[in-house]
Amino acid sequence: MPLDQGELQRFSHLELLARQVVEGFITGLHKSPFHGFSVEFAEHRLYNTGESTKHIDWKLFGRTDKLFVKRYEEETNLRCQLILDNSSSMHYPEKVKPGLLNKISFSVHCAAAITHLLRTQRDAVGLSVFSDKVELNTGARSSQVHHKMMFAEMEKLITGANIQTGRNTSAASALHEIAETIHKRSLVIIFSDMMENDEDPDELFAALQHLKHNKHEVVLFHVVDRKKEEEFDFENRPYLFVDVESGEQIKVHSNEIKSEYVQAIAKYKKELRLRCAQYRIDFVEADINAGYEQVLLPYLLKREKLH
Repeated sequence: MPLDQGELQRFSHLELLARQVVEGFITGLHKSPFHGFSVEFAEHRLYNTGESTKHIDWKLFGRTDKLFVKRYEEETNLRCQLILDNSSSMHYPEKVKPGLLNKISFSVHCAAAITHLLRTQRDAVGLSVFSDKVELNTGARSSQVHHKMMFAEMEKLITGANIQTGRNTSAASALHEIAETIHKRSLVIIFSDMMENDEDPDELFAALQHLKHNKHEVVLFHVVDRKKEEEFDFENRPYLFVDVESGEQIKVHSNEIKSEYVQAIAKYKKELRLRCAQYRIDFVEADINAGYEQVLLPYLLKREKLH
């Protein structure tokens, strides 16, 4: 059914896209072995005898002849903090073909879809954005105003309003800073390529461990362009490779460095996966060319385990 003008005015482009992604995903769940998941979410809970009646939804009582209480933020089922890496490497590739996404756009679309699911489930959600510093860090809330603000901030990351070049990834320091602000037990979801420029990888792993300090559940979506960044799938010819964070350039024949590059990336990824397993952090591969299900299904599985 086409949306009317009022509907278009109520929702941003990103919100509409998030709804479409979620609706398509849920339709797919109904047709898959995962059809048993609960995908219809109530915005009320049953009234408990003896508690205050001031929050009873009397209109709903008139329709159902049952007493329901409206849910408010303090009664949220779950608190979730979404953390987006906005460093320059996340804006790779800079030029994408129609219908394809770069890493930051893919991450934002996934985060927006998860936000829509959290909102539908009456859960509280916060947003953190970092590059070489923490650019945004909000608390977890479930109000409509808060959601509007989140979608607006996420849209800035993909519309050019907040795009800069030459910004290094400082995931370690940023995650330490963000971890200090998440006081209540939460589900923490990170979207990052984890291309940390720090020469000491232990600092990055220590930051991930910090997020587990207050018994948060942590999911790391490792966002990559698998063909280019891991398999080094380039034609057999000379290329000028440019580091989008430092600006450093190197001209080299792709086949001359492919084997060594692939081995180095595989070694780093193995170490990252092992450290995440050691700290009981869910490590999920997220290839920007493989669709949204690879992100939404692990999120839904994680949420089911938390309840």
